[in-house]
Amino acid sequence: MRPFLLALLAKEPAHGYELKQALEQIFGSAYPSPNIGQIYVTLGRLEKDGLVRAVDVEQSNRPNKKVYYLTAAGRDALDAWADEPAEGPRVRDEFFMKLVLAPMTGIADRMTLINRQRRHYIALMRDLNELSERTDPGDRVALLLIEGAMLHLQADLDWLDRCQEDLS
Repeated sequence: MRPFLLALLAKEPAHGYELKQALEQIFGSAYPSPNIGQIYVTLGRLEKDGLVRAVDVEQSNRPNKKVYYLTAAGRDALDAWADEPAEGPRVRDEFFMKLVLAPMTGIADRMTLINRQRRHYIALMRDLNELSERTDPGDRVALLLIEGAMLHLQADLDWLDRCQEDLS
């Protein structure tokens, strides 16, 4: 959440609800709507770390609101985030650990685990297909996010097939 808020604040100063709305507008229904409490907690931590500064803005008919501005340190952190590659493949995959260790301890059968995980991935794929069908065709960002998730799921399904072949 931290780099996302910093990126939005690099565009323009904003208060928490504006940041929440911006995330929802940019990513659409494909991205889970952020919790406003999480946004304000994150903004507080960013302020404590010197990455943003808050200015109280008076409002006539409402309580004052805090508008957040990106600091120079925040810009440096944002630049560092943009320059870093995102996480790559999962070497410590929880399912694979379960697949190897559970049968050794006698708590689960490998085929049962593989089939359960396959059903889970297929259900997720179905949900993503439905989400894609409900998404506005002009919302390219949301559609690309959904497509990326579906491609990852397809790769996970292919990997399950490989696990079944090699470990059975």
